[in-house]
Amino acid sequence: MTYDELLLRADETGLIVKEKPLINNNGRIKGNRVAIRKSIPTTVEKSCVLAEELGHYYTSTGDIINQDNVSNRKQEQRAVGYGYNLKIGLMGLIRAYERGCRNRHEIAEYLDVTDIYLNDAVDYYKSKYGLFTTLDNYIIYFIPSLSVIKMLE
Repeated sequence: MTYDELLLRADETGLIVKEKPLINNNGRIKGNRVAIRKSIPTTVEKSCVLAEELGHYYTSTGDIINQDNVSNRKQEQRAVGYGYNLKIGLMGLIRAYERGCRNRHEIAEYLDVTDIYLNDAVDYYKSKYGLFTTLDNYIIYFIPSLSVIKMLE
């Protein structure tokens, strides 16, 4: 999903998204208001931040800024995972493969995410699924490197 598509989704949900001169964070959410750091240089980067903030809206409760608290760290991880699934997802990796993307940079570009965001998402999926996972007629390997293989039918 592009930044504009995420903005539409946020609007349909009743969220108000504004770009603000944030200093310590790239994004913040409080109630139905989302702030995205105005100085983030690209809409691709902004979309990654907004995806996570949507994750906080749907999965977090209360103030979770203090990451020394185990419960807050778990809520943070859920929100981050929500963002990865919204922007990338296992089906997104399969679609990128089907479109001919053969390296991480091509996949990131196809999915409208930064290379760093894709790498972090793959690490998240690796911790969730291990060596690989299957979906429909595909095997998605995370170790030793990201690869998608279509199984014979």
